[in-house]
Amino acid sequence: MQSKSKLQLVSGAPTPLYTQLKDLLRGRILDGTYPPHSRMPSEHELCASFGVSRITVRQALGDLQKEGLIFRIHGKGTFVSRPKAFQNVTSLQGFAEAMSSMGYEIINRVLDFSFVPADARVAARLDIAEGDEVAAIRRVRLLNREPVSLELTWIPSPLARRLEHADLVTRDVFLILENDCETPLGHADLAIDAVLADDELTEALRIEEGAPVLRIERLTHDAAGRPIDFEYLYFRGDAFQYRLRTDRQRNGA
Repeated sequence: MQSKSKLQLVSGAPTPLYTQLKDLLRGRILDGTYPPHSRMPSEHELCASFGVSRITVRQALGDLQKEGLIFRIHGKGTFVSRPKAFQNVTSLQGFAEAMSSMGYEIINRVLDFSFVPADARVAARLDIAEGDEVAAIRRVRLLNREPVSLELTWIPSPLARRLEHADLVTRDVFLILENDCETPLGHADLAIDAVLADDELTEALRIEEGAPVLRIERLTHDAAGRPIDFEYLYFRGDAFQYRLRTDRQRNGA
């Protein structure tokens, strides 16, 4: 078993040993080999298993801790964190599209898909008349089989009729719109704040009433600038991050 582990790290390769070890351990965390809240092997055990120095092990574990995949308890060891998903807001992607590229398993639980009259708020955001028919979609997004978000979506009826029989369990609405409905997406406007879990969120996300929840309001437009998808996304505060990069603009400086 020890020799098998050593063969997975290549000394002298372009990728440093600590990066190889970090990637290997990350893979084991994401595939459930090291389940959430389980104790990771000690530094000594990792050194012995992979034939590397303690400095290499500490660098790998340090990077995994920065990524939020592990946490340390003084005197007790290193433990696997509950998976905390993150999404880069500098590109327009669906949740499953972003998470799948990082090795997460995403499944959707469709709670409701129905056609309803648009209320004043939804009508204003989608630039339609109040009372016009829209599809109202409620889905719980499961990350590695654990509920991570509740998604409430409204789409104008003419477009939504083409989604009525689509696979909303395993596919993102964005991909269905683009690939099945041939509706290229353009941009989205987002607003992010925090709310406290009510009864609906408590049940859907399996959290305590009053727990903090990240709320994202997102209005997505097609390539021509027409609003086609209005959503409220509610994420568990302990399971999701939105990340972005900002550059300092200097005028001639």
